[in-house]
Amino acid sequence: MFESVHVIGSGRVGSAVGARVQERGIAVREDGELVLLCVPDSAIADVARTIEPGPWIAHVSGATPLAALDPHSRRFSVHPLQTFTRARGPEQLDGAYGAVTAETDEARGHGFWLARMLGLEPFTLANDARPLYHAGAAIASNYLVTLHDVAAHLFRAAGAPPEALVPLMRRTIDNGFELTGPIERGDWETVEAHRRAIRAAAPELEPLYDVLAEATAR
Repeated sequence: MFESVHVIGSGRVGSAVGARVQERGIAVREDGELVLLCVPDSAIADVARTIEPGPWIAHVSGATPLAALDPHSRRFSVHPLQTFTRARGPEQLDGAYGAVTAETDEARGHGFWLARMLGLEPFTLANDARPLYHAGAAIASNYLVTLHDVAAHLFRAAGAPPEALVPLMRRTIDNGFELTGPIERGDWETVEAHRRAIRAAAPELEPLYDVLAEATAR
């Protein structure tokens, strides 16, 4: 659909996206038919204003509304629902989903094309739903890091190897997030034993455990 793309930004997402565009044989040049902003959320509006209206323009942010692309009217957004690292390349995009936000059918078509070209499975996301969607994404990705850090802290305090947690976390995902453990069994005596142990070893983590236990029980 687009024979040339101007990718602006070379961070973790931009580098993977730029490499995938080149991998697909699409020309990457400054006068591209599509200008793709892979810059920090706070910079999107400023960068968009420096671009002369004419080409299509899109950003890859999950939370930023399309209004950040003013004054451009030929615009859309594709958010790769994935976490990225500089240590890996465009293969990070493969198999992930892509949230497409657009204001017209034509823009939506361009967004779906871009998502599929990048290796993403596209779905439509309403512009006003982006903050809620991004909150869900942050919980699934960012807070997983937090949960691992907290669990590793407790393992170290217990004299257990934190690296042993990784196969457990991976198997939980592979099992389709099927709940197991004391709460699933209704074993509240064990839950109370957890609380007492955490209170003794890492009391600052007890409120977090309580919130997670209550949410899990629901």
